[in-house]
Amino acid sequence: MPVRFGISTHLYHDRQLTCDHLAEIAAYGFESIELFATRSHFDYHDETVISSLKRWLEDTKLTLHGIHAPVAESFLDGVWSASLSNATTDSIRRMHAIREAEQALQIARLIHTHYLIVHLGTPTNQSSQESDNCRKAAIQSLQELHQLASPFDVKIALEVIPNGLSTANSLVHMLEDELRLPGIGICMDFGHAFLTGDLIDEIETASGHVITTHVHDNGGVRDDHLVPFDGLIDWSGALTAIQKIGYEGAFVLELENTSTPSAVLEKAQRARKRFERILVP
Repeated sequence: MPVRFGISTHLYHDRQLTCDHLAEIAAYGFESIELFATRSHFDYHDETVISSLKRWLEDTKLTLHGIHAPVAESFLDGVWSASLSNATTDSIRRMHAIREAEQALQIARLIHTHYLIVHLGTPTNQSSQESDNCRKAAIQSLQELHQLASPFDVKIALEVIPNGLSTANSLVHMLEDELRLPGIGICMDFGHAFLTGDLIDEIETASGHVITTHVHDNGGVRDDHLVPFDGLIDWSGALTAIQKIGYEGAFVLELENTSTPSAVLEKAQRARKRFERILVP
């Protein structure tokens, strides 16, 4: 089976998404995108914008691999607005986060997609409030999101992120012992797992639950979202580990625009070839 690769529109997150961005992704040989649903980047509240995305995908022959549920209302001039937390004890804020995720899911009415990628709560370094990462609230939100996603045949992928709710061990415990719902799995974010613990251990712990991925590198200190092989991750070891647990899904590169998108995509294309040599010797 050929290895599949996609690009997250995170690469263009600081601007409104256009057809030219998708054409650029396709020109470098990638087959799919993951849409980063932030309204300043892609206004998922606007049906005409969603219709435009459908047309752009058709024109570029890309598919919509997944939708990243909103984590904030906007990202402008390098600054995030207040975080959206689906694990907060503040019921008004929690329900607002759920409503935004529900609105982003409406994209699936018009465009087939496989996954809704979800952050449980907020990364530890983005909030000083412990109440933003309450396990009981997170479980309630997941039960609600599961009901919302099921009619679209969209699976919820819980992303490994740097907080106590979202280590591989915590997510597996939640899936196996607390939720026990079909159609929910784990998005193995290699960069985040590398920052929060032993990457190989995180992959092995998530065995049987990984349904999609985020692929990026870092120097072990910050969430840099670098092209693979530009940081400190041992990609040969990581890819061998993900193969050993039986993962056969796509590798979605979630990259920072460190220079220009075209330069990043060119490096990503080279990284893809190195991945293929490791995965298909």
